[in-house]
Amino acid sequence: MRRSTAECNHYPMNITDEGLFARLDGLEIAYRTHRHPPLFTVEESQALRGALPGIHIKNLFLRDKKKKIWLITALEDRKIDLKALRRRLGAKGALSFGSAELLMAHLGVQPGAVTPFGIINDRTGDVSVVLDQAIFGPDPLNAHPMRNDMTIALAPGDLIRFLEAESHIPLVLDFDALD
Repeated sequence: MRRSTAECNHYPMNITDEGLFARLDGLEIAYRTHRHPPLFTVEESQALRGALPGIHIKNLFLRDKKKKIWLITALEDRKIDLKALRRRLGAKGALSFGSAELLMAHLGVQPGAVTPFGIINDRTGDVSVVLDQAIFGPDPLNAHPMRNDMTIALAPGDLIRFLEAESHIPLVLDFDALD
C-alpha cells in the first residue's frame, strides 16, 4: 500500500478514521468504538474517559537531526528518558518532537490525535514504530482512530497484526530497562 512521495505530501489523500475502520474490518480485526469530547493530552484523557477499561497509551512522534522519524507508543503514564531512548535507537543527536506539518505528512493526523494507526498513511516507510512491551497484556488496548474525539479498543496483538499488514514491523522495547 505504498504511494509516491508526491502523494504522501498531498494531505487530502490521507486515510481517515473511516478508511482505518475499513482496513481493520478487511483484516478481520475486532474493535469497539467509544465517542467522547476531543482529548489533547494524557491528563485530559484520564479525566474524561470514565471507566473505559483496558490499557491506555500515549504516542510520541520524534525525529533526530538526520531527519529519521520514530513513532513511540507507550503506557500513558510511562516516563520516557529521551536520552536513553536515543542511545537505544541509535539516533543521531537529540530526539525532538516532529512538527505538525511532518506529522500530517507522514501519519495524516493533527497534534493531539497521534496514534499507532496513523502508520497507515506512512506511504514512504519513513517512520519506525517502537512499542513499549508493557502495552501487551490481557486487557484491550485503547487508541485514537485518526482523530481525538474517539477511542477504539482492540486486542494488543491485533495492533501488531495491523502494523505488520502495513509493512511496519515494530521494535518492541522494555522501557524499564532503557537506562
